Order: sequence, then structure tokens, then C-alpha cells
Amino acid sequence: MSVREFTRGLLLVAMLSLTFARTSAAGGETQSISAQTSSGGAGASGQMKIKVNVAGKELQATLADNPTARDFAALLPIRVSMDDLFGREKAGSLPRAISTGGPSSDVYQVGDIGYWSPRHDIAIYYRQDGEKIPSPGIIKIGDFDSGVAALNVPGSVEVSIKRVE
Repeated sequence: MSVREFTRGLLLVAMLSLTFARTSAAGGETQSISAQTSSGGAGASGQMKIKVNVAGKELQATLADNPTARDFAALLPIRVSMDDLFGREKAGSLPRAISTGGPSSDVYQVGDIGYWSPRHDIAIYYRQDGEKIPSPGIIKIGDFDSGVAALNVPGSVEVSIKRVE
């Protein structure tokens, strides 16, 4: 069994366990993700907070409330080697494809964390250049609370992302 197959199996077991736990805790009714994230890394609004370490700096971001962001959260903690693209974003490959259930857009804001589904990449936008994102666009999975300028460095960076405990 390869590491990839083992990881997929482990992820499936975790997702099934979460589904059963939510169903039984709600007495047969599925709880909202906001209620589920209120323990373990969520702010008062129920949004999941993450820590992003880059170039010796620890930054905080908030994940969006959509299927793509929830699937991304299931990958955490994660370490990603990110290359510079177009002098506006750092992008790197995720270990697997994630849900494309979130809304896509051909525009971005500085501080956005997006998912580029054709290559299974995560992208962090640190500078606005006014250009549109090619089809199928990005799916926003979160945004930085502050400090995204730390990514405005030449070349590649190693980034680690984990949930706020």
C-alpha cells in the first residue's frame, strides 16, 4: 500500500467519523459547519482560523465557509513549497485535489487564499496587478487577517499551514 493510498484511506475514515459524530450529536439532524468549527480553531463567528508560517513569520488567516475550504482544512497541517507567479502570488501544489464546491471567481483581492483546481494548487495573493484569473477561476478558501506582505519576496518560499488550536 502506497503512502498516498494510506492517506486517502485515513482521510475517508476521518470524514466518515465526523459525519457519524455530527449526525448522532444532533439527534439525527446534521449540524452546520459553523457550529462544528466553534471548538478547535474557530473564532466567535465560528470561522476557522489558521496559522501560516513563511520566511520566519507567523501569520493568521481565516478560512471561508464553503466546501472547498472545509476540504482544505482536512489536509492540515500541511507544508507547501510555493513558487512566485506573475509577481502577485505564491502558488504551490496540494497533495491531492480538493472539492470544487465553493464559488469561483476570475478576480482576487490582496490577502486572498485561493484554490486553482486545474493543477490542485493553493495560491496566496500578495499584490494586485489588475489582471483577471483565467477560466475556471479561483475558489476562495480564505483570507489573511494581516501581514500578507511577508510573501512579497523574490523566488520560492516554504510555507507551513496549521489550524489555530
